[in-house]
Amino acid sequence: MECPERYKVALASYQFEGEAEYWLGTVKPRREEDPLTWTHLKELIDRKYYPKDVQRMKEREFLGLEQGNLSVMEYACKFNELSRFAPH
Repeated sequence: MECPERYKVALASYQFEGEAEYWLGTVKPRREEDPLTWTHLKELIDRKYYPKDVQRMKEREFLGLEQGNLSVMEYACKFNELSRFAPH
C-alpha cells in the first residue's frame, strides 16, 4: 500500500485488535516529542511476535525446500511464501 512514511504507524495501529492493541499501548511513547517511527514499530513487532528462533526455523525450511511430490504451481507458491524468510 502506498502510504507516506508519516502515516504508517497510525495506519498500522488502527489495524491492531485485541492483545496486539493493548500491547501497542504499552510501547507507544506517551510524549509527542518522541513519536514512534515506522522502523522502530516494525522492530518492536518482530521482537514481540516473530522471535529469532522462528525466523531461523523458517529460513532453514526455505533452504531445504524441495519440489518432491508438489506440483510446479504448489512448489512455486511455497517458494514464494518462504523466500521472504531468507532475503539474502
